[in-house]
Amino acid sequence: MSEQTKEPSGFLNAVKKAGVFLLIIAAALVIMGLGDLLGAVAYLPAKYSETLKNNPAWQTMEMYLTFWGTWAVMLLALLIPVNRPIYGALGTKVKGNTWKHLGLGILIGFGMNALCIAVAVLTGSIHLSYNSFKPLSFLLVFAAVFIQSSAEEVVCRGFIYQHLRHQFTSPWVAILCNSVLFSALHLSNPGVTPLALINNTLVGILLTMTVYYFDSFWCAAAIHTAWNFTQNILFGLPNSGVEVPYSVFTLDKATAVNGFAYDIGFGIEGTWCDLLVMLAVTVAIVLWGKKHNAKPTDIWVAEAK
Repeated sequence: MSEQTKEPSGFLNAVKKAGVFLLIIAAALVIMGLGDLLGAVAYLPAKYSETLKNNPAWQTMEMYLTFWGTWAVMLLALLIPVNRPIYGALGTKVKGNTWKHLGLGILIGFGMNALCIAVAVLTGSIHLSYNSFKPLSFLLVFAAVFIQSSAEEVVCRGFIYQHLRHQFTSPWVAILCNSVLFSALHLSNPGVTPLALINNTLVGILLTMTVYYFDSFWCAAAIHTAWNFTQNILFGLPNSGVEVPYSVFTLDKATAVNGFAYDIGFGIEGTWCDLLVMLAVTVAIVLWGKKHNAKPTDIWVAEAK
């Protein structure tokens, strides 16, 4: 009798877990959808101003600033009691959200991207030339990129990851599922390829490992920001296939070719060089975490205290 009663209990538990999983993903998609609608307000100033419309820096900021809507909707969602502990993961309740880890994230993101770009230049896949540097525009666009990158992080490595970590015993459910969804968000990007989707899943795993072992959402957001900014704004390359009007350096598109470190449709994110760099950094983070027996803060327990 005991064996017979365990089977339906296990089945019902699996159904319940599947329902919770789908509810978390659905809630995240609703947050992003509402955020996109709200974020469209960022397009209004350029719509009514010819000066802004013809300003490359503003056009670039405008593209990134639409993600303010995701942040706004997410912060409202975190007021709901079931989501409230996640707010703790974004602030200093967790030990890894420090200026040190923020700076480390910027260095990691810049270093990975600069390495891939250097390989692309040295192997002749791309040629870059200096365009211009305007300090104020540079800083304002960086702030806009931070809003965009951290908005994606707060949904994937904040909302989805933290809820799945809380609901499932194995951390791999949270690590892999939020990373796959992150990659799926790029399915409609220009020039996307199977390798690009694999790489975006891998970078999702890398960023999640950063949250898991460094206990730092700030570090993950900084890596993401520095990666996008270095590629799009500093060197003028496509970022996940998306090009922008403003950059410090510009790409000679006429001479660009596919290669080990560059894909003319998707940028460096669609290459084997990117895959190897991501793997190396991910392994380094995991080895560091295991060596120091690093574990993330249980934000649900922290919230209860």
